[in-house]
This record gives sequence, C-alpha cells and structure tokens, in this order.
Amino acid sequence: MTDDDAPEEPADAQRSRVSRRNFLGAAGGLVAGAALVGARDQLTSHKAATVRNTDSDSVEPFYGLHQGGITTRPQSHTYFAALDVTTDRRSELAALLQSWTAVAANLTSGRTAAPLVTDVAAVEPDSGEAVGLGPARLTTNFGFGPGLFGRGAPDRFGLAKDWPVWLIDLPAFPGDELIESKTGGDLTIHACADDPQVAFHAVRQLVRAADGVATIRWSQAGFNEASASTGTPRNLMGFKDGTINPRTGAELDRFVWVGHEGPDWLTGGTYLVVRRVRISFNQWDAEPLGSQERVIGRHKVSGAPLGKSNEFDELDLEAAYANGNLVIPYDSHVRLASPQENWGEMMLRRSYAYNDGVDPLVERRPPGGLAATLDAGLFFAAYQRNPRLVFIPIFQRMAELDALREFTTHTGSAVVAIPPAAARPGHWVGQQLFE
Repeated sequence: MTDDDAPEEPADAQRSRVSRRNFLGAAGGLVAGAALVGARDQLTSHKAATVRNTDSDSVEPFYGLHQGGITTRPQSHTYFAALDVTTDRRSELAALLQSWTAVAANLTSGRTAAPLVTDVAAVEPDSGEAVGLGPARLTTNFGFGPGLFGRGAPDRFGLAKDWPVWLIDLPAFPGDELIESKTGGDLTIHACADDPQVAFHAVRQLVRAADGVATIRWSQAGFNEASASTGTPRNLMGFKDGTINPRTGAELDRFVWVGHEGPDWLTGGTYLVVRRVRISFNQWDAEPLGSQERVIGRHKVSGAPLGKSNEFDELDLEAAYANGNLVIPYDSHVRLASPQENWGEMMLRRSYAYNDGVDPLVERRPPGGLAATLDAGLFFAAYQRNPRLVFIPIFQRMAELDALREFTTHTGSAVVAIPPAAARPGHWVGQQLFE
C-alpha cells in the first residue's frame, strides 16, 4: 500500500492510545488470539469426522487415540476441576485412574456412573441428577500436573523418571494476581457437554470416586454459545472468537499432539494450559467502539481484521495509514497472538465464558468513585504440543505489551499433561505410565 492509497487513521485513535497508556486498570494478558472459544467446525486428526447434532442423545466416542473434548466440536457448557492427590500409594493412584476411566466411559455413553441399586438401604453409586438427560455429547479428559512427577515436591509415586520435560509450573507473569485456591493441581478433569447439568454431574461422580485418594482443589464452570447457525460465537467483550485455530490433521499433528519427542507414555497426548481471566467490564464498557476495536485488532460486528471486510481475511500486519501508524496497532491483541508474530506457532483454544456473580473486590470507575464489578470473564483453555516453547514465550510477551491487559486480571491457572485415550474397553487412561 502506497502513501497515496493509505486510508486516513480514525481521529480518535491517537487519543485512545494515550488514554490506554495512562490507564491504571487491572493488569494481565489474555492469550486467546482471535480464537478464545475454539473452532466451530468439527476438528479432525487422522480421518474426516462427522458433524453431530447437539441434541441430548448425541454420543461422543470415549475410546480411541485421543481423549475427548480436545478436537471435539465445542459443546455449550464446561466444568473443570483440579484435584490434589492425598495418598502416597502408587497402587491407589493407578486404581483411581482405572475407576475414572470406567465411570467416564459409562457417563459419556449416557449411562449412570455404575448400575443403580434397588435396595433402599444401600448407598446409590450415582447421585442421579442426570438420569433422563441423555449423554448430551459429554466428553471428559484427565490431566497430570507437575507435582505428580515430584516437581517441587517429593517423588511420591516413583514417576520422576517418566517426567515429561515440557511440563513445568508456569512462571510468574507481569500483572498476575493468582489466587492460590484457584491455581495448580495434581490431577485435572475437563468435562464438556451440551447440558450444564450433565457436565457438572460428570465431575461430581469423578470427584466422588476419588474419595480417600484425591480431594478437589478448585473448579470452574463455563458456557459458550455453540449453535452452528450463528457462526463464530462472541465472547463477553462482544467480539467474535474462534477464527484462528489449527483445524487440519497436519496442523493438529504439528501443533497439538505429542510426537516422537515423547515420553512414550504421552505420545498421542497433549498439554493443557488453563487460565481464569476476570474482565473489568466497568472499564471495558466505558471504552468507545473504535478504541475497543483497536485493542482487539478486529471489527466488532463483522469480526474482520482492521482494514478488511470479512472475518476470515488474512491479517495484514504491514498495512499502515497515510500518517504511518499501523492499521492493526503494534499492541493489539490479535497482532501479538498471531502466528505471524510467534514463529508460526499455534494453540488449540477451547475457551469458555464464566460468570461467578459479583466480585468481592472493587475497582475505580472514571470519572471517580468506587463500583462493584462482576466476577466474570474467560476460562481460557489451550491444548498444545509444548507449553515451554509455545504458551510461555507467547504469553510473556503479551503480558508485557498487549493493550487488552488493561482490562483483564488472571486469577487462576494450571498446566497439565494430557495422556492419550484408553484405546478400548479394558484399557485405562494413563495405563502406559504405570506399567
């Protein structure tokens, strides 16, 4: 684009940039790129997949190569839980994973966690709140945190020799305000379904099965508009999310699935990073539309990159106005999260909105005064092949430069290794690690 062809920069752009630099708001990055909620179409790894209806009778496969809820077409609700392992016995941990596999296989098929009893004096093996609701495309996956391998703690289970070297506790990022009770965990459960009660029921039964072996540390529920008829959904900031994600089998193999680098027990698995991100809606909603669009780097209504017309148009990071300023600002969220700015790397994002009521904290609302704010925002979840080389360096840069950090605060976090699925009935998730 020549200077003669370059468009004029919007009149409020310079004023907006100065205002953001001087703004004393909540800090923290939001590594969601343009894809906070994940792909809308069915993702595939090694063969084409059939798009399923979202009715209550739809079943997602449990057994296979990869655990569910990763390349599955996103469901409308999620429930995530992180647990601390309380036993020091390797055999009890292995038995828990076997039990979890059996329970999850039943639940994803639409059955109860175990056959119900008829003896009124007996304790029911399933709490029963999902009876009659159907499977609702329920998926579950289980993750192993660094502490399970003796990272920062004693090697209770003799797993240090099998530690996947890319699995480390995340460093402290600029602007983090992590709450200890919403951070970390030895084991994680990530359940997704098209019915919120089905997703909650699944986690409830799995936590119940862990009694005496592990105890719940923290959890997070989330929601996502998942109707294909509306196209890419919008996040709670009003912008379309889910435009950029690995989709093809080749992209998934490159960016998501652990390959020859191993360890062997993790081949075909992946890594999951989750971040609980509170959004300062009082501040965001006070921003003019043009300022919001420059923070994100996309048009709000269409989802197109700034300077383009269609949502899926390529990002033009070199485009500039006649005065030389970049059309997509240097500190815009979409620029800093783009593969072009990050060595061609990508993550598979399957994020959800959350709303936990009113935040007990208060924040200053211009032109003055104190106002309560919602404890709501984004439950960011990203599956990737190597968090050391992907999430950590990308987010480090975004935490320092992203204009969106002025409106967000990261309050929860976890990183886990996700082993491959149980191949068939009789096998269990994590079996190769314990053999």
